[in-house]
Amino acid sequence: MSGNADNFEAAAKAKSAETVAEFTDTRKGFLATIQHVLHVNPALVPLFVLLASVIGFGLLLGSKFFSPFALTLILQQVQIVGIVAAAQSLVILTAGIDLSVGAIMVLSSVVMGQFTFRYGIPVEVAVMIGLLTGVICGYVNGWLVAVMKLPPFIVTLGMWQIVLASNFLYSANETIRAQDIETNAPLLQFFATKFQVGGAVLTVGVIFMVLLMLLLAYVLKHTAWGRHVYAVGDDPDAAQLSGVNVKRTIISVYMLSGLICAFAGWALIGRIGSVSPTSGQLANIESITAVVIGGISLFGGRGSILGTLFGALIVGVFTLGLRLAGADAQWTYLLIGVLIIAAVAVDQWIRKVSA
Repeated sequence: MSGNADNFEAAAKAKSAETVAEFTDTRKGFLATIQHVLHVNPALVPLFVLLASVIGFGLLLGSKFFSPFALTLILQQVQIVGIVAAAQSLVILTAGIDLSVGAIMVLSSVVMGQFTFRYGIPVEVAVMIGLLTGVICGYVNGWLVAVMKLPPFIVTLGMWQIVLASNFLYSANETIRAQDIETNAPLLQFFATKFQVGGAVLTVGVIFMVLLMLLLAYVLKHTAWGRHVYAVGDDPDAAQLSGVNVKRTIISVYMLSGLICAFAGWALIGRIGSVSPTSGQLANIESITAVVIGGISLFGGRGSILGTLFGALIVGVFTLGLRLAGADAQWTYLLIGVLIIAAVAVDQWIRKVSA
């Protein structure tokens, strides 16, 4: 009897092992492997699209597109959107959204210009006040979202209107001309400073955008604060239970976003040469476009800041490539719209790997 019992127990264990084995092999296959790789490295999709678009337009247009002038022109055109998109990325990683980034950018630039020319304050101090303006706007957004528990969309939509109106009321819709800035406050145009690298002409604004993206990528990946940002975006309740100060993290994200937008305002002065309250009106939409195409999930908690850089460059490549090809400007909007929808669809597919 003892032998029969031992045999029965061994057979039961073998059957149990077989049953477990049946459920451990559910994600094999080529598509599942790709899905997992993209889940771990979300920036690969926009990088592939960027390389494909560069090669495609290069084959279509030849040296006209592959010239150092054309390639650096793309960087110069996307520098403002890229900087603002970096700010937007941080907010979206927390499962929020900031519709006020463009307005904060413009208001900060107007404050820098008005404090310099209207009040006669040294330009260095005026720049600092402009940067502080962005931080304050970001703090208000973050406080309303984190402490008052208001939806980010509603908060930043309201802030967009408030900041936009404040911008026009404060500036009296007055533009400070490029000639006056060049003569009396050249520091305001610092981001337009050019230097040559080989056959390419770069600006301080372009270098700032790239360095900002690299710095944020490092901070998000290798610091406790960066891990907290992802944790809050993925599941704020679980993050709170694990010891993350969710309110402080969200407020810090919006404050940093506001500061980055203020730097974008400084770069905007260099880009257009003047201080104009009517500039940068589409920066909020363009920044969201770059973030979505760059593979950062609108649901929060997943994505790479480098993907945002690739997303901004994709928009720049399509814009310049179609222009050089002589295509109607509406084709640019059409293709970018397709890319946005495709990016969200790919994100939904990739998210299934963790479902």
